[in-house]
Amino acid sequence: MNIAKNWNDYEIIDMAEGKKLERWGKYILVRPDPQIIWKEKTFPEKWKKANAIYNRSRTGGGAWEFKNRLPASWQIRYKDLIFNIKPMGFKHTGLFPEQAANWEWMINKIRQSKRPIKVLNLFAYTGGATVACLYAGASVCHVDSSKGMVAWAKENVISSKLQDRPVRYIIDDVIKFVQREIRRGNKYDAIIMDPPSYGRGTSGEVWQFENNISDLVNLCTNILSDKPLFFLMNSYTTGISSEVLSNILRINMKKYRGKITNGEVGLPMAQSDLVLPCGIFSRWEN
Repeated sequence: MNIAKNWNDYEIIDMAEGKKLERWGKYILVRPDPQIIWKEKTFPEKWKKANAIYNRSRTGGGAWEFKNRLPASWQIRYKDLIFNIKPMGFKHTGLFPEQAANWEWMINKIRQSKRPIKVLNLFAYTGGATVACLYAGASVCHVDSSKGMVAWAKENVISSKLQDRPVRYIIDDVIKFVQREIRRGNKYDAIIMDPPSYGRGTSGEVWQFENNISDLVNLCTNILSDKPLFFLMNSYTTGISSEVLSNILRINMKKYRGKITNGEVGLPMAQSDLVLPCGIFSRWEN
């Protein structure tokens, strides 16, 4: 497991009964997590310090319960990168801190390449990977179908003082965008994708992970440069193994020489030897 263990502004304080107690900067949140199936709290007194709790509804969804007044947004830092945090509907905060393990890997790959690298970030959300790749010196094309998420990504790039780096923001359906890039003849040295289990594009296009992921990866091989640096896939889709992602890369990247690795990304719990598994990945690298 690749563990994101270099955070100072984020930590899991405790986890039990389907919930995690987290510190985001100076604010403490409680959010549900289906992986936490044990019941015993390690630090029961610390749960009383929560500033906000996300409570699931029995009918689906849920809502935040604020114990103290929180700002609409605040910032946290990961080394030199700065991100804007906002409690959203459906428990999210706009950042997946476990992805720092992948940010570190991408930064190292780009810097070690010692050549200009063009990165395509698909399903790019609020731009954690975009910020990391810009920081490493790459140019980035950031694609997401949500106007709000793309605006948030711009905020994160500006907060990290990377707005003068070469970045292009695209609000579009990912598949349609890739198809247009093929027609234009545009090429990329690295591709990142973090597809949802289910989603809709800008014109209502339906995305289903199991039905669409293999075709999308195959499509993306048409916009890879002659010497691609890496292809990184993330997933949070329940029931999918990281080996499935690797198999998709093996099938579609066989014309390129490289190696494939896969596994989980996770977060450590502070003052503990417990680790929370958070998602899966597979990487092809030159």
